[in-house]
Amino acid sequence: MPKKQKFPYLVGSRWTAQQETWGWRHFQVVNRKNEGQWVFAEMVAACDPTVRFWLNARQLKDRKLWRSGWQTMQEMGIDSKAAGIPDAFTAEPPDSIEGDRSP
Repeated sequence: MPKKQKFPYLVGSRWTAQQETWGWRHFQVVNRKNEGQWVFAEMVAACDPTVRFWLNARQLKDRKLWRSGWQTMQEMGIDSKAAGIPDAFTAEPPDSIEGDRSP
């Protein structure tokens, strides 16, 4: 019987860093590498594809470091004003834009 693959759904998964990492919080796994007993994930920043790094996939299980999915600052319980983030980046988008006539 073949061994069960560790982290079978790793590639394509999205993650939010609990702290800014290379200036960003939202990342996606674009590649995986198995080296012996270790599994590594290549992370790419959602807003800047030039920001790439490898990490041990086990770190993604540590909720002090990472949360699965792309979380908002509010969902993470972080005060955006205390973090120095302008309101323009945290405001909810309007439901509709006046004058928008698209179907």
